[in-house]
Amino acid sequence: MVRFELAAGLCATAILAAAPAVAASSQAQPTNWPKAASPKALTDARTEAFVADLLKRMSVEEKVGQTIQADITYIKPEDLLTYPLGSLLAGGSSGPFGDERGDAAKWLEAVRGFRQAASERPGARVPLMFGIDAVHGHNNLVGATLFPHNIGLGAAHDPDLIRRIGRATALEVAATGADWTFGPTLAVPRDDRWGRTYEGYAESPDIARRYAGPMTEGLQGKLTTGHLANGHIAGSAKHFLADGGTEAGLDQGDYKGGERELIDVHLSGYREAIDTGVLTIMASFSSWNGEKHTGNKSLLTDVLRGPLGFTGFTVGDWNAHGQLPGCSKESCALAMNAGLDMYMAPDSWKGLYANTLAQVKSGEIPMARLDEAVTRILRVKVKTGLFEAKRPAAEGDFKVIASPEHRALAREAVRESLVLLKNNGGVLPLKPGAKILVAGAAADDIGQASGGWTISWQGTGTTNADFKQGQSIWAGLRDAATAAGGSAVLSPDGAFTDKPDVAVVVFGETPYAEFQGDIDNLDFVPEQPLALMRALKAKGVPTVAVFLSGRPLWTNPEINTADAFVAAWLPGTEGGGVADVLVAGKDGKPRHDFTGKLSFSWPKTAVQGPLNIGQAGYDPQFAYGYGLSYKQPAQVAQLAEVSGVLAGGVERFLADGRIIPPWSLSLKDASGTVRAGQSRQAATPSGGSRYAVVDGSAQESGRSLVFAGAGQVSLSGKAVSLTAQAQQGLALRVRYRLDAPAANAATFGLGGGGVALPLTEVGAWKTTEIALTCLAKAGADLSAVGEPFKLTTNGPLSLTLEDIRLAPAQQPPSC
Repeated sequence: MVRFELAAGLCATAILAAAPAVAASSQAQPTNWPKAASPKALTDARTEAFVADLLKRMSVEEKVGQTIQADITYIKPEDLLTYPLGSLLAGGSSGPFGDERGDAAKWLEAVRGFRQAASERPGARVPLMFGIDAVHGHNNLVGATLFPHNIGLGAAHDPDLIRRIGRATALEVAATGADWTFGPTLAVPRDDRWGRTYEGYAESPDIARRYAGPMTEGLQGKLTTGHLANGHIAGSAKHFLADGGTEAGLDQGDYKGGERELIDVHLSGYREAIDTGVLTIMASFSSWNGEKHTGNKSLLTDVLRGPLGFTGFTVGDWNAHGQLPGCSKESCALAMNAGLDMYMAPDSWKGLYANTLAQVKSGEIPMARLDEAVTRILRVKVKTGLFEAKRPAAEGDFKVIASPEHRALAREAVRESLVLLKNNGGVLPLKPGAKILVAGAAADDIGQASGGWTISWQGTGTTNADFKQGQSIWAGLRDAATAAGGSAVLSPDGAFTDKPDVAVVVFGETPYAEFQGDIDNLDFVPEQPLALMRALKAKGVPTVAVFLSGRPLWTNPEINTADAFVAAWLPGTEGGGVADVLVAGKDGKPRHDFTGKLSFSWPKTAVQGPLNIGQAGYDPQFAYGYGLSYKQPAQVAQLAEVSGVLAGGVERFLADGRIIPPWSLSLKDASGTVRAGQSRQAATPSGGSRYAVVDGSAQESGRSLVFAGAGQVSLSGKAVSLTAQAQQGLALRVRYRLDAPAANAATFGLGGGGVALPLTEVGAWKTTEIALTCLAKAGADLSAVGEPFKLTTNGPLSLTLEDIRLAPAQQPPSC
């Protein structure tokens, strides 16, 4: 397989990887699968009798409503007076009353408002179930305890730690009124280019198998014939199945492989989660040999309800049913007939409810199948305690949120997750009394340390003010240095007047989540951290690198430059855990040793993936299970600085729902200019020109632009030469959608030159391309391009951009 992708700046890449053998079948054979079983307590006689009696008294409208889940952004409490929906969720960027930064009290008020409205519907019989993505703590809530993401917890190799984190997460979620979280994630990421790699514990299924039970128990407690104990919530093992095995690590992609590998690798910890009593399982967006899991009956029914013995209910992912053949977001009998019990229909719930009801009445969805799905949902609601007369005492107990105990637990998790890749010369631990320079833009940025799924879906746009109960890595180092009789100074750019004894440089990936986090190769692109460390080295300052990332990345130049290199992953809100291990006590002895071991192989080149232990030709830079410590030190020799990234190919500026660094977006009109950078929304000083992240052909893949009058939008960065690309016949290619009629043409181009294009067909996605040679003729200086894209309008315009890149021209230039 050859993939031509962006590497850095204007370098292009060619990643060469052996394509896996494609197995034609996407049909599971139940006899090949191992056995598991939900505990008998989930289907005890009392529960089953209650559910059967209730089911007999429910109308078909009520039954269909139970199978529909809406997102709080797209529904109002008063809607529940009419529609008997079974569940609501708050997605990654949804907040109470539209407030992404609503506090715990506001969250509880919103949940109670929806719950009350549902109970007031005439004839209401079934309580509402409220779900949320609490994947590293109650991460939608400002001020909550945020634990390291799963990639760091995998390096800790500590099942009891996982159980305690599950318990703390459940308490904080329950305090705000929610009763269901979409976790644990049991993905086994096999290609680290996948944007959800950090949601997996390891590249091998062994750790997920050890963690699935403890995390489920921490969230739900031990399942009994009664309901979940106070302060526990329902869990959801996800994403069933092989979400981490897609070809090229593409989100929502296709796992091309046989059933044996599907079982041996990607069944992961599902058996253990089921045996422990996980109440729900979420089906994956992805496919197996071309067949979407959300519609694969052989997996959702024949396997999951057969040898795996699961008696809870299955739920889909965000509008995933709409990806099935013959389906749309508003209509998909195929998914339910395949074994999906609850549709996640965040914005499509109303149409889906109407169509599903019609399909049941027509017999397209058999009544027996609907009754089966509703029985499972009611069973879980009984076990979750939703039918109890009183809400649990944990609800409204806000003192548990970021409690001292939970913060201490998160700090412990940070300590255990750190992996020491290099410590030449014994620069660590930092000596008592040392003058420490703390550098790097990430040092005092809790949001960057927390990564995606932090307040918003992608984790972008946060500041330390969002984490008032947290501590940045810088603050932890400052406190530890002072306690040891030394000092620490924060200097993001590394400048100093009083020469330090040592520098700690904190840097790494900026936040991302699914889809937008997919990358083309494993090269760590930003150049500034490396330049900063080289400058410090040239001044004779020993340097410790603390690297924040959601996956292993090719960082050989950075490792070579640093005296010590620590993989800190995405540690969350308790940055003091880093200092606990890096800074010695007053006696000069380590306060804590490094115990973390790699649960993902570290690449030797940027184009090495997929790279997994046990594969033929396995040749990592640092192997699975590697990790130095103070007790077991070792010298790391100079590493080769050949990334393997090849020149040539395609340059991207906006793709996969993200603006590709180092480019940033700016808006300009008569009132002034605003640099939106990587922000989710922005406006010029007058508000006349606006920009926002919106859904396009995929979730949050579009960038909406609304101009009240004349204005322009541009992507800008360090000036680069496009002369060679013009000689290669490349063109500027833009995919866009006109959102309202436009009276004037718009000018598409880049800094210094553009071409006016008429805009027609409102609502249709269109792709236009302009040859670089034509832009040069229009006045663009291709030898120094600081704005590789610019759109200018002389009048009102409403338009959504989805993809901007350089690509080989599909037609001969006409200019």
